[in-house]
Amino acid sequence: MKRFAIIGGSGLDQLEALSVSARRQVMTPWGAPSAPLCEGTFAGSPVVFLPRHGEAHSLPPHRINYRANVAALRDAGITDILAVTAVGGIGPEAGPGVMVVPDQIIDYTYGREHTFYDGMGAAVDHVDFTQPYSEDLRQLLLAGAARAGHPAVSGGVYGATQGPRLESAAEIARMARDGCTLVGMTGMPEAALAREAGLGYATLSLVVNWAAGVGGGETVSLEEIMGHLREGMGRVLAVVGATLALGLSPQDPG
Repeated sequence: MKRFAIIGGSGLDQLEALSVSARRQVMTPWGAPSAPLCEGTFAGSPVVFLPRHGEAHSLPPHRINYRANVAALRDAGITDILAVTAVGGIGPEAGPGVMVVPDQIIDYTYGREHTFYDGMGAAVDHVDFTQPYSEDLRQLLLAGAARAGHPAVSGGVYGATQGPRLESAAEIARMARDGCTLVGMTGMPEAALAREAGLGYATLSLVVNWAAGVGGGETVSLEEIMGHLREGMGRVLAVVGATLALGLSPQDPG
């Protein structure tokens, strides 16, 4: 049977609509996760919620303990992770306010603990990452978006940068040449760790600004970013709620 978790990003540090049944502070061999695991019911479906930046949004992208977050969810019996991310738009179909379910990723980060196979155990595994997101879970998110009346763009390449600063126009131009259509700071190593842990993983990305040098703006406006976060998070939550309902329906073969 499937057990879902939501990993919340910027704009989703608190899941106020979650009816909490338990808050569990846990420890893993890789340390503590970003926050206690909140178990409860969201939109009528059981779920575990974890804010990757912490409950007070105090953890910058390069300081998040991604290994502890993924390991804590795996150890809690989670089978599938719905990851919510706020991103910048690079491709023409990824304007502010658009929701995207990407199907590929490019990792530009550095210095992050990016694998469980780091010499602490006796084994090394080279996981296949050809398709970095679970296709079944991607299709479930897209179906959830359609059911919620907020269709999402299917497909896209998430470029994961180091942060916490925003990118230069030249960096975004390079990413565009590489094929990136979105830019964010938390997509990796989260996706790869989920693959190593054997968990289904897919991302629902809310575009909150045009990336640097895209869309005609001279600079990236933090006020604009926060405005699109506030405006779009209700739609994101509606999609997540519909996705959970579909994924946990009696017809679901899992």
